[in-house]
Amino acid sequence: MMMDFPLTLHHFFERAGKYFSKKEIVTRTRAGLHRYTYGDYYRRVHRLAHALKKIGVEAGDRVGTLAWNTYRHLELYFAVPCYGAVLHTLNLRLPLDQLTYIINHAEDRVIFVDASLLQLLERIKDHLHSVRLFVVMNDVGEYQTSLSPVVDYEDLLASVPEEPYPWPRLDEWAAAGMCYTSGTTGNPKGVVYSHRAIFLHSFAVAMAGGIGINERDVVLPIVPMFHANAWGLPFAAVAVGAKIVNPGPFLQPRDLCQLIQDERVTMTGAVPTIWIGIYNLLKQEKFDLSSLRLVVVGGSAMPRDLIKAFEKEYGIYFLHAWGMTETTPLGTMAILKSYMDSWPEEERYDVRAKQGIPAIGVEIRAVDAEGKEVPWDGKTMGELQVRGPWVTSGYYNDPRTAEAFMDGWFRTGDVVTIDPEGYIQIVDRVKDLVKSGGEWISSVDLENAIMAHPKVLEAAVIAARHPKWQERPLAVVVPKPEYRDSITKEEIIEFLAGRFAKWWLPDDVVFVAEIPKTSVGKFDKKVLREQFKDYKLPTAV
Repeated sequence: MMMDFPLTLHHFFERAGKYFSKKEIVTRTRAGLHRYTYGDYYRRVHRLAHALKKIGVEAGDRVGTLAWNTYRHLELYFAVPCYGAVLHTLNLRLPLDQLTYIINHAEDRVIFVDASLLQLLERIKDHLHSVRLFVVMNDVGEYQTSLSPVVDYEDLLASVPEEPYPWPRLDEWAAAGMCYTSGTTGNPKGVVYSHRAIFLHSFAVAMAGGIGINERDVVLPIVPMFHANAWGLPFAAVAVGAKIVNPGPFLQPRDLCQLIQDERVTMTGAVPTIWIGIYNLLKQEKFDLSSLRLVVVGGSAMPRDLIKAFEKEYGIYFLHAWGMTETTPLGTMAILKSYMDSWPEEERYDVRAKQGIPAIGVEIRAVDAEGKEVPWDGKTMGELQVRGPWVTSGYYNDPRTAEAFMDGWFRTGDVVTIDPEGYIQIVDRVKDLVKSGGEWISSVDLENAIMAHPKVLEAAVIAARHPKWQERPLAVVVPKPEYRDSITKEEIIEFLAGRFAKWWLPDDVVFVAEIPKTSVGKFDKKVLREQFKDYKLPTAV
């Protein structure tokens, strides 16, 4: 038998401080770049743990963070769970009613907040029932706030001794963090992450053959730290001692390209909308992004043609991945198998445009409406279901848990096909499928095809009511700026005609200036459906 050695975050943190103390952590702030070493980080996290004790945080308390990707947020990422409390990252892009809900539902006792975000909490302060202290992380200079009681983050750290904190021995099943889903239907649902889940998930992120974060990497977590643990990148990067570059609130394409160029970033991750913006910037301005060895993309499907264009034009390799808040979040990765290297190039891009095979530790299946597994033929659609050591076993204090599981499998709500090699391809969310005359039409497939058109910047496809077919596809398209006055519905339909059956083609195309986004950068189809709920299709006569 082996030692009883709990899989807790203490191990990652202490290892980073002892063996990688010279490595850098860089953050872009309003005052310029902030740099310090893992050695500095190590001492400040220990000091922060003393501060948590001073302000009365107890084991199991939920500690909220309303913050951008910064060095202070990273300090909280380890200080709070290692102390024995639970890190609750608050999504700063949620509607205020949902932000209020998740703070109250989690019963956050303390909230650490960037000064630039104070107004969000000030607007809901009278509705927060459990919060007894706000700690302000000053990223703006002078500030005033109506929140009370308030203490400054740096003043708090200065008030406690700079000496190692005696970490408690925690059970690996103890809660380390929690995050709420973005609440596209109903109130957001809370997911609690154990130390064990984050520990094992970090191994998967660091494993060679996939993302493979290692000590030589320079990691830029573009995906927000308030969203699904920034895809686990901060935990894995600290575990292996990689240099970390935090973008702060500066997430425009030019800001990100400048950081990648100046800090020689080797690995990053973000949703497709970020990369669409960067691709269009690179067409106009020159940046040296040659240091990038890998870009992980997820959250929604990355258009195949964009994956190919980045590699052909800029030498940047994209790894398609899939996951959810409920899966910590890594579930699958589109890793090419070794024998696929000899496949024709276009076939390899076809594989890489899928969401891939499950990470080691995760099991998947797809089932039909009767609960039967669908064949691995790459054609038959079914709902993706998953299980594994970092997949949630239930939502936090939420009766919706019962409907989220089937025979011990978590129901993702994603409709997929699985090909003979075991690669999944997201066809749609169950609620986003267009159900036309009893047949399913994938909005995702249509969107990716439309976004391959040279005049198109973004595209979303939703179901519009139809008197005969029940629903038909409506394409909502954002043209590239230079083509706003020279793009037509007919050329979009013609562009799609050679790729899809006639009955799949959109019944209409609407051109807009912008497509609404969710709090994590996905197309917000709930808003689009509401916007076009009374839209009369030209075929609906």
